[in-house]
Amino acid sequence: MSTTNSATHLPDDPPTGPAPDPAPADADGRALERIRFGWYVNDWANAAFSASVLTVFLGPYLTSVAKEAADAAGDVHPLGLSIRAGSFFPYTVSFSVLISVAVMLLTGTVADRTGRHKELMCGFAYVGALATMGMFFLDGDRYLLGGALLVVANISYAVSVALSYAYLPGLASADERDAISSKGWAYGYAGGGLLLIASLALFQGHEALGVTSGTAVRICLASAGLWWALFTIVPLLRLPSRAGAVSGRADAVSSRAAADRPADQPAAGSLRELGRTLKGMRKHPLTLLYLGAFLCYNDGIQTVVSQASLFGSEELGMEQGALVTAVLIVQIVAIGGALMLGRIAQRYGAKRTILGSLVGWVVTLALGYFMPAHQPVWFYGLAAMIGLVLGGSQALSRSLFSHLIPPGREAEYFSLYKVSDRGTSWMGPLVFGLAYQLTGSYRSAIISLLVFFVIGFAVLAKVPVRRAIEAVGNPVPERI
Repeated sequence: MSTTNSATHLPDDPPTGPAPDPAPADADGRALERIRFGWYVNDWANAAFSASVLTVFLGPYLTSVAKEAADAAGDVHPLGLSIRAGSFFPYTVSFSVLISVAVMLLTGTVADRTGRHKELMCGFAYVGALATMGMFFLDGDRYLLGGALLVVANISYAVSVALSYAYLPGLASADERDAISSKGWAYGYAGGGLLLIASLALFQGHEALGVTSGTAVRICLASAGLWWALFTIVPLLRLPSRAGAVSGRADAVSSRAAADRPADQPAAGSLRELGRTLKGMRKHPLTLLYLGAFLCYNDGIQTVVSQASLFGSEELGMEQGALVTAVLIVQIVAIGGALMLGRIAQRYGAKRTILGSLVGWVVTLALGYFMPAHQPVWFYGLAAMIGLVLGGSQALSRSLFSHLIPPGREAEYFSLYKVSDRGTSWMGPLVFGLAYQLTGSYRSAIISLLVFFVIGFAVLAKVPVRRAIEAVGNPVPERI
């Protein structure tokens, strides 16, 4: 099958009748498994940034660096603004996402236009990995350096993962997609957990190694970037350039639009197509309704993930070793949680399973608000609850959305989806930071996130998933 740079943009109207099932029935089974493995390892690779950098080490460490640079009132002044040192990290996460929105949308359009999904995905991965390795030099009062590296790494991470999601529709049939997506998430949590074990051993034994705790943290940050760079070699070698090439999906749906594409001026053409894509999305209101629900509840999920270590250290008085242990528990339990909820979805459907997981998130946040300080055992129990619902809710959300995308527009639509995925949300960290700014309490900040889960549940419950899948011309799985 062709993997050349043929165009993939479609007119706004979906093709007449349901699109053929993208299951690669004629593909060699061993070749398909090889490609799937490359896709799984991509999650294994980038999970190091999500788990070690965003979730564990960078929040508390960058906050401590910001406090070193703070004035007598406890404020820092980036770009002439006056903010609390304790709010610098969540505000920086929010700022990085505001920038990444435009970068992801444009890159997704370019990827679908040129067919260079893999090259763009791996290119951004290596930029993010290099920025993460540069965090080794974050010491003293260099909070601006830390903020700049976080912005570059988080944008690169968001774009790279959005492009990897575009491969999912071509890797599995409609009925297999929940299982394949869940397996990918399980690989990610396994990879992130393995690196966290090594990081925990390093941090706990830093005195025996003759290094300070701050140096140990910086080594852990840099090692996450190195891990990300090394394992990205596998998808670079095994994935096809075009996301749909494994099943012929992209070639099957792109021929009608190929003649309408100018061969020159790729940047200008991509910008025009981006405008057409955003305008055309209005013709798929049910897809947008689901996306709105996801953006809301997943902002809550990702804020819990990215701010949990800050909450644990500043509000509950947990030491760095306890924080790493808790996140390691999340990673391990999330492997089983992703696979378990994937099996539940096969019986009850992805939508019902996601709604059930959101109820679990509400209960978890409520328990976190009342969590006693300086009690690691209770904190570990909370971590286990997070892990149980984390992997499944994210894996099933990804696979369910893949059914709602017009054929040939995967990278464009998943770029929008990725705005709120895995630690790249902006509304949640902004609300979290504002709540702390106003109250001075991280308990108030964590309970403020309930609004995202409640609204997300209410909107998702109203999405007619079967009708939404039919509206974009995709085959409807047996259970949804």
